[in-house]
Amino acid sequence: MPFNSFPFYPQTRKPFLYDTSIVEIIIICSVTACTFIIILPGIRGKLRLFWLLRVLTSLLIGAVILAVNFTRDWEVGMVTTTTVYKSFSNEMVNVSIGLWVGLKGINITLSGIPVHQINETINYNEIFDWETGHIFDKEYADGLERGLPNPILYVAEKFTSGNPCRLYEQYSIGSYYASALMWLAFCSWIFCNVLFSMLLLQYGIYMMISTSLCIIISLISFVSIRQEACSIMFGISVLQPTLGLSFWISLGAGMLCLMLSLILIVLHIRKPTILKRIFNDIDAAKKISDSEEVLFLDDNQTIMLQQML
Repeated sequence: MPFNSFPFYPQTRKPFLYDTSIVEIIIICSVTACTFIIILPGIRGKLRLFWLLRVLTSLLIGAVILAVNFTRDWEVGMVTTTTVYKSFSNEMVNVSIGLWVGLKGINITLSGIPVHQINETINYNEIFDWETGHIFDKEYADGLERGLPNPILYVAEKFTSGNPCRLYEQYSIGSYYASALMWLAFCSWIFCNVLFSMLLLQYGIYMMISTSLCIIISLISFVSIRQEACSIMFGISVLQPTLGLSFWISLGAGMLCLMLSLILIVLHIRKPTILKRIFNDIDAAKKISDSEEVLFLDDNQTIMLQQML
């Protein structure tokens, strides 16, 4: 075998960086949103736009809560360096190495610059799940048997259960609690919509607050475990992951949910009629308006009698 050639290891490539479940979630939410838009002209009342805005906002929050459980960009790190391509070889390649951290595991990408080098196409995307330490270690051992490039194995080794860096313990624990709280937020979101549809507005607001708190606590649990105890070095370059798009989208959804719940609380206390009309509870709004008018008339009559006396 020539010195600069490498054995061929048949392997199943995973070219798509994101879980296909995200596509299914987006399609379901898009179809649901289009359905509500189509039936919008059949809804009576001047507040139909508020109804549509409420439905679309709720779908957006629910889609974010559900989708981020399957994304792989809670943390993202990229570095460009020149490194050894395969073990037991002196061949050097110029590559871009990426680390994508999700709640279920990590993706390690390796792209050549250019892609075609040393008579080979360098374009890898390997998935390592961490449901348990045994599964992650087994997938790492499978990568060794398949002869994955050295940079991928080097990064994956940092996350094995027996590595002194203890990255597996930090990320797996934080991801476990973050995922559990996100699913709890999704359940709260479902109960919130059910209560709003039953016009139990006060309890629906409470569940909306619960949803926002679950999201925010989930993000705190993910961030609090992160420690910079171990660096992933490639020569003088450091692969340092930072908070990714999924984290910031989740934070935005949590803050939006909290802000809306606070606005609804203020309306419930100060302007219950407006709150009832927003949720199309016209009968209750009329009763509140009539009672307010009766109280206003009674007050006026009392003032007139006092003036006459």
